[in-house]
Amino acid sequence: MVLWVFGYGSLIWNPGFDFDEKLIGYIKDYKRVFDLACIDHRGAPEHPARTCTLEKSAGAICWGAAYCVRGGPEKEKLAMEYLERRECEYDSKTLVEFYTETATFEPVLTGVIVFTSTPDKESNKYYLGPAPQEEMAMQIATASGPCGNNREYLFKLEKAMHDIEHEEKYVTELANEVRKHLDLPKEVKALLKPVVSRVPIKTQSQAHVSTRQRVFAS
Repeated sequence: MVLWVFGYGSLIWNPGFDFDEKLIGYIKDYKRVFDLACIDHRGAPEHPARTCTLEKSAGAICWGAAYCVRGGPEKEKLAMEYLERRECEYDSKTLVEFYTETATFEPVLTGVIVFTSTPDKESNKYYLGPAPQEEMAMQIATASGPCGNNREYLFKLEKAMHDIEHEEKYVTELANEVRKHLDLPKEVKALLKPVVSRVPIKTQSQAHVSTRQRVFAS
């Protein structure tokens, strides 16, 4: 048996477990949203951070990284135990099909595990739900926890999407809104402003690669 796990948040740049293969690609009919609370890593119970989860959305795509763990049941068990501790805010595991740049019609992988969350505030205590962009930005700009602040998570995701050459409009716009709320001197804020892309940033439903120049805070 071979274990495949899809990462769409911090797992893209920091998997944290022993893996044998990494593929860049996407899953269909899901979009990335900052609707999940984090109270023990980059937030606190009294001021939760906002982190990524997935929302079903027909026709959407979500780019990220798929990790393969080979080597037998024990190795797979260790990886999954690590992931379940780390992704404790996610109350579901979903099996998805995984596509790549060169395989857009037929999945290159099936049965890939992705951690998801139930979009119901009553049954899922970590689900925050959507909010206006400015409200989310203020929350992300000010939340922090034992593993760092919330804005670092967002900025690292923005950079990770750039690094895999699939920047996402939703992530970039939210990151730019957060920068507006940072209590920093003007000269420092200027350094955090992204360089204007040479081509338009793709939306979640676009799957082509384009070249950009951008400066990131992390």
